[in-house]
Formats: sequence, structure tokens, C-alpha cells
Amino acid sequence: MKESLRAYIDLLRAHFAFAWPLLFLSGLALAFQHTGGFSWSLTLRAALIGLLGFEAGMVLNDYVDRERDRRDVEHDRLTRYWRPFHTRPIPAGLIPPERALQLFVLLATATVILIATLPYPNALYVLAIMAYSYMAECFYQVRKRDQRFPLAQLVGRTDFALFPVAGYLCAATPDTTALLYFLFFHPFTLAHLGVNDLIDIRNDVARGMKTVTVLYGTKGTAYWILSFSLLHAGAAFLFLPNLGPFAYAGIMAGLLLLVVANYRIARSQDPASGLAALPLFHIAMAIYAASIILDVVA
Repeated sequence: MKESLRAYIDLLRAHFAFAWPLLFLSGLALAFQHTGGFSWSLTLRAALIGLLGFEAGMVLNDYVDRERDRRDVEHDRLTRYWRPFHTRPIPAGLIPPERALQLFVLLATATVILIATLPYPNALYVLAIMAYSYMAECFYQVRKRDQRFPLAQLVGRTDFALFPVAGYLCAATPDTTALLYFLFFHPFTLAHLGVNDLIDIRNDVARGMKTVTVLYGTKGTAYWILSFSLLHAGAAFLFLPNLGPFAYAGIMAGLLLLVVANYRIARSQDPASGLAALPLFHIAMAIYAASIILDVVA
């Protein structure tokens, strides 16, 4: 029983669970700020949509990649960071693939039921993003097995970039603010993905994955991370006029963390530097989301 519980915690990356509703609610908070409304009921439902919907995506990620993950040659870097008990439960035989698929269906179904309680047409907007995101995740996992250009990364990470936008659309309609949030966050997700690829290069070579680092090497990955960090910073200055003072300060603080992260990666350009930089990306993301929410609750 204890081993099974640990396996499910690793499958769900449960110690990061707080981050997904926080990011989703940042979009909702921005919608409240722009529409002038607020609802505790909607906030609670949105938090659950963000949590269950993202966790379903985590399970889907592992299910689609279950055979390739059997080829891992090291577990002391990215696996230890993302999974508190340091296992990939499906290839390790701790969770049967059919059980993982059942869990995905259960989480996705619960998310759809919650989305159905949203007002019309907001429910349709969020449901459409959810369906697209799961398809984009599958595309990313499959396409990166055989490619010469990183199309899988460019398209696949739109699912993560649309996540806070879905939160926004729980209470607002598609508009310039939603577009600017997407344009702000998408380069961040691509830089973040490059850091993950830099850390996990040995496993990705063993799996036969054409990740950024496999395609372009560690130096090329450092340039990838820097390039998308700069695009992210540029998009931030387009996004800032739509935000309040706390969010302005939070985004400035997050960008400073990314400067430090890029410096660490540029200095060494190896998995260890990527692992040192990854928490800075996650802290920056949490600061972004929390500061946007703070503008509404303060």
C-alpha cells in the first residue's frame, strides 16, 4: 500500500500540485480585474479545474512515453527533481499502464464536469483549450521521437502556454489581454523546456528523443534558452500595461531570476548548470502568478 501510494505521488508529481491552480488562477484573477467581478464559487471551481486538468496531463505524458522511459540510464537528476520518491512508476512496473490510463480518464472526466458548471460560452472556451492541450501533449511526445526541426517543442508547449489563458477564459472572453498573456508565457515555456532537455540529455539520447539538446548540443541549448528568455522579456513589456502594480513588480523580479538562470547556464552549459537554473524558472513562474493574483486580492 505504501509503495503504491508513493508511486502515484511520483506519477502526479504531487509536490508541485500547488503550482498548477496558482497559475490557472492568475488568469482568472486577471479576468476579474478586467471585468470588475469576483466570485468565490468560480474561484474554487477554477482552482479544481486547473489542478485536476493539469494532473491529468501529467499522467498522459507518462502513459504516452511509457515504453521509451524504460530506456533511462540515470535517475539522479531530473527524475529526482520532479518526482519526490525518484521513480518513473509505469516503466518501473509500479503502476500498470491500464491503471494509469484509467486515472487519466478519471481526472479528465472530473475536469470536464467542473468545466460544464462554468457559464456559457466560457465553458466552451475552456473545454476547447483542454481538448487541444491533450492533443498537443500527445503530438509533442510522439513527434519528438523523429524530427530534424524542433516542431514538437514549438507546437507542444502551446498547451502549457494556454493554461493560464484558460483560467482567464473562465470569466472573460477571448481578447487582447488573453493573447498578450499567451505571447508572454509561451517563450517562457520554451526556455523552461530547454532547461529540462539540457538536464536530461543522457536519458533522451538513450530513448532516441530528438530534444533541443540532442538536436543542437549543449551550447545550442544555452542559446535556445537565452533566445526565448529574451523573447519572453520583450513580450513582458507588451503585457505589463494590462497589469497592476504588484504584477509589475512580480514580473520584474521574475525576469531578474531568469537573468541569473541564464548566466548559470551560459557559464557551464551542462546538465548540472541546468539543474541549478531550473528552480529559478519555477520560482519566477510562481512569482508571476502570485503577483497577478495579489493585484486582485490586495
